[in-house]
Amino acid sequence: MPTLRDVAKLAGVSHTTVSHVLNGTKRVRPEVADRVWAAVETLEYRLNRPAQALRRGQSHILGLVLPDLTNPFFPGLAQAIGLAARKAGYALTLVDSLEDKTVEEEGLSRLAEEQVAGAIWVPVGDYVPPPFPVVLVDRTAEGTDGVEADHFLGGQLQARHALAMGHRRVGLLSGPQSLRSARLRREGFLAEAKVGGLEVVWEEEVPFSLELSPKARARLRAVREEVTLVVAANDVIALAALEVLREAGVQVPEEVSLIGYDDIPWATLAHPPLTTIRQPVKEMAEAAVALLLRRLQEPEGEAVQIVVPVTLVPRGSTREVRR
Repeated sequence: MPTLRDVAKLAGVSHTTVSHVLNGTKRVRPEVADRVWAAVETLEYRLNRPAQALRRGQSHILGLVLPDLTNPFFPGLAQAIGLAARKAGYALTLVDSLEDKTVEEEGLSRLAEEQVAGAIWVPVGDYVPPPFPVVLVDRTAEGTDGVEADHFLGGQLQARHALAMGHRRVGLLSGPQSLRSARLRREGFLAEAKVGGLEVVWEEEVPFSLELSPKARARLRAVREEVTLVVAANDVIALAALEVLREAGVQVPEEVSLIGYDDIPWATLAHPPLTTIRQPVKEMAEAAVALLLRRLQEPEGEAVQIVVPVTLVPRGSTREVRR
């Protein structure tokens, strides 16, 4: 079995340098790091992460547990968290829970076995504390460190844009109300709609996915006779709605406007480009990593909840209604 010194010899560096590269404990020149990782691959050297963690008293690995990597919002969040973690000297272990509570529990158990220092987590369902420090993102819980966008404000901004464009009758594709983020978006929208006299003619609760229910699809096919704007709880739902409208021969925004939420990369590639609410992913990621590192330094400190603002991004999928 190859040793650390074998890797060092093949890479032409000291075993101390190899240790720094593998553990992220000290910055080395990129060309040196490349030689070390090439030697690791050639020799098929395997790190014993749990043993390392026990020797040091704390690992330099963070867990990241996300619910659905098919939703483009989460890969973007993962990349931003990975960059922030690397800057702080930590590696990242990713778990995709597939929106499945059992898979999520298995992933959390594996992170515990790997002795991660802590984890950043977007829970699938109710929050149950794992045996290591965590920061919840997007779907926060009381008494636990968390970072989320101002979803209530996001719903308000959707309604304000609708009113500013002269819309008075809308259809609402609300997200799963079991999730705090979806509930807050809906509550913010309905509160502002009530103040401004915006009528929600119909509402369908749908998952945060491209799979719309038959009833939601039927609503969209008959949209001309009922509403002038469709409001979606996220961009993936909005893109699914856009496809149904296109299949039904409904022109967006000439006949019906459409607005989403998240500002995923696909939003600008849609035809027309999607009006949406932008979540500040980079700021959320950096805040989550900083909060987790603070928790590692102050295990008994008070829980901190951070709410970051969102912004409206108007594009071609909405237009002013002629009075």
